[in-house]
Amino acid sequence: MHPAEAYILKQEEPYKSILLQLQSITEAIVPNAELLYKWRIPFYYNNGIPICFLNQSKDYVDLAFWHFEKLEKYTEYFIDTNRKYVRSLRYKSVDDINDEVIVYVLEKQLEINTNPFKLIIKPERHMI
Repeated sequence: MHPAEAYILKQEEPYKSILLQLQSITEAIVPNAELLYKWRIPFYYNNGIPICFLNQSKDYVDLAFWHFEKLEKYTEYFIDTNRKYVRSLRYKSVDDINDEVIVYVLEKQLEINTNPFKLIIKPERHMI
């Protein structure tokens, strides 16, 4: 089994159901969604560019994104606790999931289409 899928399926309820719902929405919206397992959590990539990641922690599931500053709507739904570059939508039950918000954010991420890691990690300067 793929490690990212195993991560999702091994979670206890309600987290497994939340993750499966988020997986379904993401794969329906992101045209070339590739589910990878990086840093021990599931990441979605589209054409080699990271779009979002899923993380079950404590009593919630985060659907996390970069490029928060470029979002024009639904910013009140995001959590930024102790984070510099990432914001997340946080869910404690499947009923908390708002498809409209997720679809908007995923579509916006595809529109931005910029690798966030290239923006965060500055190239080293070579001394001459």
